[in-house]
Amino acid sequence: QVQLVESGGGLVQPGGSLRLSCAASGRTFYDMGWFRQTPGKEREFVAAIRWSNGYTYYADSVEGRFTISRDNAKNTVYLQISSLKPEDTAAYYCAGRWNIGVLNSPLGYAYWGQGTQVTVSS
Repeated sequence: QVQLVESGGGLVQPGGSLRLSCAASGRTFYDMGWFRQTPGKEREFVAAIRWSNGYTYYADSVEGRFTISRDNAKNTVYLQISSLKPEDTAAYYCAGRWNIGVLNSPLGYAYWGQGTQVTVSS
């Protein structure tokens, strides 16, 4: 059974940092990605990493502040977030995909975690 479990969210002051983790069990994916969503809005692509070679992809809005990485041995993907802004407040989801569909669209992902909340506020 495939399972993705996120952790690491919380309340952070503006300018702070967080590291989100996503542990995958049951399968190794072609790509793993992070998305975020706020109430009433569509799920937004943040970053993705190709499991085979570690190549990374970022949304323009987060490049330079967000870093996605993986630990093959632990089958875990991370999202390091720095210089947090209030507009980064969202539920963050990790997801896994095969080589089908579009990498930066939620429709391209077959499996999802339950999400972890990140709140940026002073």
